Amino acid sequence: MVGLKLFNTADGAVEVLPHLAEVEADVQALVEAHMETMLGVTFLASEYVIDCVDGGRIDSLGLDENGAPVIVEYKRGTDAGVINQGLYYMAWLTHHKDAFRGLVRDRLGAAAASQILWSAPRLICVAGDFTRYDAHAVREHRRSIDLVRYRYYGSDQFGLETVASVTGHSAEGKRVRRRAPRSLPARQQGGAMAQLAAAVDETLVGLGDGVTRVQRKQYRAYQRLRNFACLIPPQQTKVLVYLKAAPTAVDLVPGFTRDVTGLGHHGTGDLEVQLRSEQDLERARDLFRLSYAAA
Repeated sequence: MVGLKLFNTADGAVEVLPHLAEVEADVQALVEAHMETMLGVTFLASEYVIDCVDGGRIDSLGLDENGAPVIVEYKRGTDAGVINQGLYYMAWLTHHKDAFRGLVRDRLGAAAASQILWSAPRLICVAGDFTRYDAHAVREHRRSIDLVRYRYYGSDQFGLETVASVTGHSAEGKRVRRRAPRSLPARQQGGAMAQLAAAVDETLVGLGDGVTRVQRKQYRAYQRLRNFACLIPPQQTKVLVYLKAAPTAVDLVPGFTRDVTGLGHHGTGDLEVQLRSEQDLERARDLFRLSYAAA
């Protein structure tokens, strides 16, 4: 985002200069008000006071699309302390699961509280900028950490850019390389649809650097900062993928794509893609890219 130039073309081409917030609280208030849209995280609490010897206040607490606990910390500018501060709160979270579970129960209900993905807690640091040392530091930790740079443009434009994103070694979902796609669980192996699902997996991982898989019982999510695709365990005759691409932005084809907005299903996304062959996978590649770009 540092190299991005934004122009207002309503009257010629006038550059809209980026700037930081006046105070850190402005960034926090904006993100908390639109956390699901911006980060794919359901907002739970602001300035959450932790009960330990050294004390402290967690800027924001939330639950991501896959049920993983999320801590969000904010800094107006560049501050190396944001990572260590967030890790301190992460340590508290992993040792006080009952407190977080109770918060989720109060805000979202008992069902959500019973399905928290404790294997993959996340820390999202939102700041004006990060140094190369920050990006290196997060790769040395055994935690899932996202470094996200923000900028205001003019009076009503706000941008977020992921600077670094690392998945902790203890999480079920792992940051993967394009050339090392992971196969589906053994119980799902064998058969034409399982082979097709493995090809879908490889295709989704290969869309870009830093794709994270998060495995849940009912689906496997593919994530950047937010989910962009969810792969359902293969059925006898088809493989289902749910995408974040807007159904209204594509030409729906009966038997191949379907708008499932408002319809219950496992995973996230309102565009259902039904795959029955390698040819269907080829047809779906542009839809996968569209959803990846939107995440």
